[in-house]
Amino acid sequence: MTRRKAGQVEFEDDLGEVVRYVRHPNGGGLVSPGARVHEGAWLAETSYVEAGAVVHDGVRVGTGSWVDVDVVLGAGVVVDRNVHLGRGTRVGARARVGSGARVGESVTIEPRAQVGADDIVRDGTTVARRGSMYGMAA
Repeated sequence: MTRRKAGQVEFEDDLGEVVRYVRHPNGGGLVSPGARVHEGAWLAETSYVEAGAVVHDGVRVGTGSWVDVDVVLGAGVVVDRNVHLGRGTRVGARARVGSGARVGESVTIEPRAQVGADDIVRDGTTVARRGSMYGMAA
């Protein structure tokens, strides 16, 4: 069930609990009241930012993407469409995550590093800036 109040969206999750989000002024993405999103970020209307997440200035989050609990996105990060960033992940400034990528929990993506389209990055991995291999344990 979805209910809407001025700038607020509520969903009933699988456990019957009501989850609330507010629309971000740039793009209209859904933001948990427990998240911090810079006013200079842009969130596509169908993107979600969960509680505890921090989204810095100049970040762009694409359609259908999900920024999970306690994720931090540095300034100028680009998250393409249909991406999932797992709980506790850290994405450095100006990094890019390609469309359809699935990034596990507690991943570190270094500044200016790139995750390719449809890549799967395992939990606890560090993605380095140049030519790194996934699977370097953090």
